[in-house]
Amino acid sequence: MSSNAQPNGSVPEVKLKRHLGPIGILFAAIGSIIGSGWLFGAFNASVIAGPAAIFSWLIAGFMIMLIGLCYAELGPMFPISGGVVRYPHLVWGSFGSYSLGFITWISSAAVPAIEVEGALTYATKFAPFTQKNDVGGTVVHTLTPIGIVVAIILMAIFVVINYFGVKLFAQVNNVLVWWKLAIILLVIAVFLITALGTTSMGTTDNFTSHGFAPGGAAGVFVAISTAGITFSYLGFRQGIELAGETTNPKRNIPMAIIGSVLITSVIYALLQLAFTLGVPARILGSSGSWANLVFNDDFGPLAALSSLAGLTWLAYLLYADAIISPADTGLVYTTIASRVSYAMGRNGNSPRWLAKNNKQGVPYWSLVVTFLVGIVLLLPFPSWQQLVGFITSATVISFGSGPLVLSVLRRTMPELHRPFNLPFGDTIPILAFYCANMIVYWGGWDTNKKLFITILIGYLLLIVFQFVGDRKLKPSLDFKVGAIWVLPWFVLLALVSWLMDPKTHPDLFGWAFLVNAVVSVAIFYLAVKVHLPLEKIREYMRDAENESEEEEHLMGTAL
Repeated sequence: MSSNAQPNGSVPEVKLKRHLGPIGILFAAIGSIIGSGWLFGAFNASVIAGPAAIFSWLIAGFMIMLIGLCYAELGPMFPISGGVVRYPHLVWGSFGSYSLGFITWISSAAVPAIEVEGALTYATKFAPFTQKNDVGGTVVHTLTPIGIVVAIILMAIFVVINYFGVKLFAQVNNVLVWWKLAIILLVIAVFLITALGTTSMGTTDNFTSHGFAPGGAAGVFVAISTAGITFSYLGFRQGIELAGETTNPKRNIPMAIIGSVLITSVIYALLQLAFTLGVPARILGSSGSWANLVFNDDFGPLAALSSLAGLTWLAYLLYADAIISPADTGLVYTTIASRVSYAMGRNGNSPRWLAKNNKQGVPYWSLVVTFLVGIVLLLPFPSWQQLVGFITSATVISFGSGPLVLSVLRRTMPELHRPFNLPFGDTIPILAFYCANMIVYWGGWDTNKKLFITILIGYLLLIVFQFVGDRKLKPSLDFKVGAIWVLPWFVLLALVSWLMDPKTHPDLFGWAFLVNAVVSVAIFYLAVKVHLPLEKIREYMRDAENESEEEEHLMGTAL
């Protein structure tokens, strides 16, 4: 069945509207990247990897860039919203796209929840929004009852803003991104100047006094997945998810993806450098090691560091930004999560009412469901620290399909016009897929077992959906095509994560690089070889092109 089919009028005529210009979509990506991650990431990374954490940020930026480059080719070819979910549908059909789409949707819906958790963690200085708890030997800051109520109110505000259209969203987001960029650059500059010019903060001795890489190479890599580093880059996807709502996708999508990762990689590396220099020698000395680094006011580590240096004015700016930055990213991801469920409704492997738009071209039922899922996720993950690893692994798994789709289309339809043509054949797609698998592995089994349980729940919901309603209106699952590579991939990822867990089997950490390389290459070529018949790929592509043209036609005078 065509993805544009309208059984019983269930898929509406109102389309998504192209109200995002080049700055709007670039800022949507940057605004999503600079959220709560930078407020906690530098501290968490230092605890895990010490001063060598600067390499964690740079390596993660490089890995995410490899993945993003694959989407920079795909995005302009098919400028449709919810692309991370829609692209697998083009080449593997409903089961393949649902397998990746469900976990994409859950991870996207979780981001507004983690962003309000981050904001309320810093705001605990002013009200009892969170409290300290020991979870598995790690101290985390979990939401109190009043914190949960405020979190729900904030997520509801995200929904209301989104309901009135992507144009309003873009106007609000552009203002907030300028603020976020100004604050993070101000923090970096002040920390560096104060650390190098006064005795109130640390010195260059911080890089060696307690070891440059106390956690070894393993600490550098594990920090990529567990400190919030990869999480801090994941917002590059907005250039893909909002592709159906930008004015010139051929130019704007690659610019948004590549530009956002490059800009924030430099910013994050400088922030880690500034944080390392900024930790007062007396605090580091009393802690005894980077692994035991603590501040008296550890609800907000950057604000606490500012206070220790006598920079009270900067601390209060950070407390204000701890509300604004996460709130903006939560706003962005509310938009994105609704577009992912919109895409699943368009694909036909989720209820079609999820793709129903209001007169502003906004999928309002998807917004409501996203809001409800976010509330539910506050229960098992009531703290920023608990949720960040789950979101990282889940999102990176969904990104892993992009390099595979790219390689399938290059083989089956080389004649397609590619406004951005990624060079070097399969090299970058294979490396990107390998990077995705390694990031998931570094997340550890404690995190990944929750991820794979969530995937199983998604399959149970798919079975229920197949037996609810008129089955004649549901598209073919294309089960054999999708399952033949997706299921082995998930099983192998789970086995490697379990059997070679960095925490319980540190002696196998080096071997995991080789094992994951073998798994990545095997699954890559299996997925590339097994795809839908060419005619069916063409049918799905025509549907996607028609949708893009219809949305282009309805751009209106508001651009």
